[in-house]
Amino acid sequence: MEIEAWVWWLIGAVGLGIPLVLTTMPEFGMLSAGAVAGAVTAGVGGGMVAQVLVFVAVSVALLAVVRPIAARHRTERPQLATGIDALKGRQAVVLERVDGGGGGRIKLAGEIWSARALDNGQSFEPGEQVDVIEIDGATAVVM
Repeated sequence: MEIEAWVWWLIGAVGLGIPLVLTTMPEFGMLSAGAVAGAVTAGVGGGMVAQVLVFVAVSVALLAVVRPIAARHRTERPQLATGIDALKGRQAVVLERVDGGGGGRIKLAGEIWSARALDNGQSFEPGEQVDVIEIDGATAVVM
C-alpha cells in the first residue's frame, strides 16, 4: 500500500503545527500553511517539483508578509487605559458645588467622586459639565 504525496504533505503540515502549539512561534504555522499548499498541489496532480515550489513560495511569502506584522504586534503595548488613567480626560457632571478650596461632588463614570477645581479661583455649579484633568488620591481635579 503506497501513501499518496498529498497525505505526506498533510502529515508534514501537522508535524509543523505541533511546535506551533507548543512554542507559539508563528513561523511554524506559516511553514505548516505552506505544507497544506503543497498537499493541495499534489491533490490536483502537480508533480513533485511543483509541490516543492508551491511549498517554498507560500512559506516564504507568509514569512515575508505576516512575520513582520506579528513581530510589530508583539512589541507594541496596548493603548488601553485602565484604573484611574482611564478616568483622566473624561467628562463628569457636577452634583455639589465644586471649587478650588473645599471641593464638591461630581458624577464620573457612574460613580460619585469628591472633586476640586484645578484653579482656586474657579467654581462649578450643579448640573455643569466638567473635564477631569487628573485623579489626586480619591479626589478628581476638574476644570
